[in-house]
Amino acid sequence: MKKYVVGVDVGGTNIKLGIVHPRGKVIARTCFATSPFASSKIRLINALAGAVLDIIVQAGLTKKDIAGIGVGLPGPIDHAAGVVRFLPNIPGWRNVRLRAILGQKTGLPVVVDNDVKLITLAEWKFGAGRGAANMMCITLGTGVGAGLILNNALYRGEGNAAGELGHVPLNEFGPDCNCGGWGCFETYVGNRCLTARANRIMNARGMTLERMYASAKTGNRKALRFWHETAGHLGNGLTGAVNLLNPRLIVIGGGVSNNHQFLFPTIKAVIRKRAMATQAAMVNITRAQLGDDAGIIGAQVLVLANHGHT
Repeated sequence: MKKYVVGVDVGGTNIKLGIVHPRGKVIARTCFATSPFASSKIRLINALAGAVLDIIVQAGLTKKDIAGIGVGLPGPIDHAAGVVRFLPNIPGWRNVRLRAILGQKTGLPVVVDNDVKLITLAEWKFGAGRGAANMMCITLGTGVGAGLILNNALYRGEGNAAGELGHVPLNEFGPDCNCGGWGCFETYVGNRCLTARANRIMNARGMTLERMYASAKTGNRKALRFWHETAGHLGNGLTGAVNLLNPRLIVIGGGVSNNHQFLFPTIKAVIRKRAMATQAAMVNITRAQLGDDAGIIGAQVLVLANHGHT
């Protein structure tokens, strides 16, 4: 039996690849920036194909050792057809037949899905969500997405488009969003918007979220207010999901979640205050466990599931 899977996690900022063992261990990994290839989908696909073939060689393997390639991307994906419908944060990607094109370029079977669905599968099978029958996994980064496990199964929605939490509108008069809408959840808690707000609050240029975190740890009032307001937006957005879905667990991942000590208390307080009492009493909020490897590991879970292995 072919043992290994190449997992690919395509983000708006970076693209991560890894070779994953069936037990979820990443045995080789690499990463490169998205921006040099973002202007052309063909250039980006060629870069993906080259990186896949390179990492197989670097791991001391051949294509005969690989069960397939799993690719996670940040947007609505037609999983059954292997088509990328739209990528909100990478221009020019509409109705791209990625499974067929990447498969042809690499000579390997390819499975394509939404990146947060793959992260959700990874956390559910190997990470913070093990044993949870009903859970939601959200990722906070360039975009904001959610994956849902309902009654011990990944929930995809009618067109595999469920989970676009970042594009749930919070404010009818809010700022414009990359998706073409306005007032979306992502315009309040996505990295780009957070960074812009951090620079305004600190009256500085070049302010990063890492520096805001460091400032908060020293007790800087402006930085503490920034994280408190961010947590409030997160709590408001998650309250609707708690009321609607009644999850037992919400797993929060992505770089912003590293600041959990400044976020989680307020998130929990907002949900307790604003969610329905029954749902609020049942839900637990926790950090994701698998870090930057989650999307890669989730790709492995999906590929092996497609091959009939659980």
